[in-house]
Parts: sequence; C-alpha cells; structure tokens
Amino acid sequence: MHEAALMKDLVRQVESVVTAEHGARAVAVEIWLGALSHLSAAHFQEHFMAAALGSVADGAALDITVSDDIAHPRAEDVVLCRVDVED
Repeated sequence: MHEAALMKDLVRQVESVVTAEHGARAVAVEIWLGALSHLSAAHFQEHFMAAALGSVADGAALDITVSDDIAHPRAEDVVLCRVDVED
C-alpha cells in the first residue's frame, strides 16, 4: 500500500507541473530513488505506470536514477526531479 500512496502523490505532482506550464501532458518524468527507498527502478516503473493511467502522465517516458549512497540526507526519499511538458 505504501507504493500506491507514493505513486498517487507523484502523479499529482506531475499534474501540477503540467497545469502550471499550461501543457497538455507530461512526455518525460525524471525520478531520483534514494538508496533506502526500497524501490528498484523496475518496481518503481511498474507502479508509476499503473498510477498514471488516464492522467496527464500516462505514457510519459521515465528517467530513473537509483542512488547507492545510504548516507545521503534524502536516502529514504523518492524525488521528482524534472517533468518535460508537451504543449
């Protein structure tokens, strides 16, 4: 269930960016996964794609970076880094 809430929140963030940019949809989304986030890139992609269905993030390309730095201050976090928006 943790993944569902996380993905719902990320999709909301993407929707906010698209709205702020007066765009039609997100074409690419860049994500940073902290070393202690307990998510692999594949696991994240699977859950994000399901959460994005029918939203402005549906079909967006994902660029996922997985950190291996357990001492990073945001090592437990999943961070939305960039959203590329289509007009």
